[in-house]
Amino acid sequence: MSDSPADTTYVPSTAVESHSAGGHGGSGNITKLALGAVGVVFGDIGTSPLYAFRETFVGPHPLAIDELHVLGVVSLIFWSMTLVVSVQYVGVLMRADNKGQGGSLALVALISGAIRKSGFAPLVVLLGVFATSLFYGDSMITPAVSVLSAVEGLTVVQSDLAPFVLPIALMLLIALFVIQKSGTARIGALFAPVMVTYFTVLAVLGIYHLVQMPEVLVALNPWYAIQFFLTDKILGFLALGSVVLAVTGAEALYADMGHFGRGPLRLSWFAFVMPCLLINYFGQAAMILGLDDAQAAVAMENPFFNLAPESLRLPLVILATCATFIASQAVISGAFSITHQAMQLGFIPRLSTRHTSEHEAGQIYIPFVNWALMTGVIVLVLVFQNSSNLASAYGIAVTGAMLIDTCLMAVLVIVLWKWKLWLAVPVIVTFFVVDGAYFAANATKIPDGGWFPLMIGGIAFTLLTTWNKGRRLMRDRMTEAALPLNVFAKSAHGSATRVPGTAIFMASSNMGVPSALLHNIKHNKVLHERVVVLTVEVQDGPYVEPEDRFTVVDLGQGFYRLTLRYGFMEETDIPAALAHAPMCGGPFEMMKTSFFLSRQTLVPSEKPGMAIWREKLFAWMMRNAASAMEFFRLPTNRVVELGSQLEI
Repeated sequence: MSDSPADTTYVPSTAVESHSAGGHGGSGNITKLALGAVGVVFGDIGTSPLYAFRETFVGPHPLAIDELHVLGVVSLIFWSMTLVVSVQYVGVLMRADNKGQGGSLALVALISGAIRKSGFAPLVVLLGVFATSLFYGDSMITPAVSVLSAVEGLTVVQSDLAPFVLPIALMLLIALFVIQKSGTARIGALFAPVMVTYFTVLAVLGIYHLVQMPEVLVALNPWYAIQFFLTDKILGFLALGSVVLAVTGAEALYADMGHFGRGPLRLSWFAFVMPCLLINYFGQAAMILGLDDAQAAVAMENPFFNLAPESLRLPLVILATCATFIASQAVISGAFSITHQAMQLGFIPRLSTRHTSEHEAGQIYIPFVNWALMTGVIVLVLVFQNSSNLASAYGIAVTGAMLIDTCLMAVLVIVLWKWKLWLAVPVIVTFFVVDGAYFAANATKIPDGGWFPLMIGGIAFTLLTTWNKGRRLMRDRMTEAALPLNVFAKSAHGSATRVPGTAIFMASSNMGVPSALLHNIKHNKVLHERVVVLTVEVQDGPYVEPEDRFTVVDLGQGFYRLTLRYGFMEETDIPAALAHAPMCGGPFEMMKTSFFLSRQTLVPSEKPGMAIWREKLFAWMMRNAASAMEFFRLPTNRVVELGSQLEI
């Protein structure tokens, strides 16, 4: 791999302020953006009514279908949505935007600049990396459980269709991953209208049953949730493992803040999405309480689809399937986005990345991630067979990420925002209790399938931390033996023949001479008229202002050291950047410019910097990473690679 782990460097910034409310990309008509957000951001939480209420009663720890438990559960759903989604994520965490961007990695990057000198900085980074790792497990389960639960609605329409549920779900899921390489720009235009229709239908179905039994609205009183716990302490605690399914997708609101802005997301949530969801949940409760015991037991097998009259159930199945398809698309796109961020921040090796839109830089496709997710989803569906079994595996990754976000929020409000302790402590303790209870309840699901997302998260965490540590060790080893560039420039000027053109040598660090330059002069004994040592640094902010993009040092004798800075959300297109590079002895002409890359080969070390198995894993990741030429978009006919051996 060409200068593989060392072509980009993650540099924590000292800037810690939270930036504007709108965020990057958040300008424009707020209503239009809010409408677009309904189609992209709220799919995961929007499809929860298909299974969340049902799983609380018929899941691994079934509850009696009576007034106490029905009102208790719907009260828990209401207050969970209020505390976790509305207060914690929409109210508090959305204020913590990193130049408009949200999500665990953006939050870690924001915090790390403020605490980089403290002993807690590595722990904060590890927490963010672990939250990111858990996201990959969630990215596999969400499409599987959502699509499968929607297709299972066919059995409500006609019971003898049950044998076709699994094949239909698998075909839809495979089709979902196959279309990723074409991008979502065309079908994306349909997302908002379909999801607005879906949420409207949720509300209409809920209202239809609420009108018949409005007394179910008493469950807005938290006493009904408390009474449920007082009556059934153990079952009440275990029920949290299913109730939390109603708020899965809350983290998507924060992670996707950069695409729409804080204002539009809040408008979408409070004015449309949250009311529609709650009306539907209360409608399901009203329908169940309006039936006798035998009918309620049958209806509880799939209460969402039983909300609709029999003649409308097939159209509802089709609409719900479209909604779950869109929700799954959003999760997959999120996996591409978070992988790109992790690559830029130095936690994942370079992967082949394709841009699927000429107008939207954020629309990318990463083949390796796509096919890995598809494999995981297919395995999940074949192993767990139905959405109820999958729901047992669902939740542990989400609640784990929520608990980590709470830890990061604690650092945020105390260190960055400097809240008074009398205000910060009650807020932090409240969310730790709530998120901790959800996580503990979901931990009981580990034997029933919760092990799967934890296993995926553990594998991802091992890969991410191994790559990051390996890069750091390689960079340190190369820096140790580095010759100062200014000294090299003076000595090399008179000892090598100068030839026309420009040579750009990629370097991992601003210190020393890159190995490719040393090997070039040692073996070829020539230097170009202009020699540029180029280092790419990735900042902890999502975007870099044009005036901060370049730093140029003129070393004399035609030698320059150029530092090129990118935000972790930006694309590293070096030729495009060089077209605007200042003070480098004139403009860059690609047909007269050669790029020299170092290719390191790892060799065994007497004192390895990490465990042998991790060194082997790191070496394997290096061999399978995408080339620097592709990652930096270098012209294919202008690249020269020079190899060297390195011990870590």
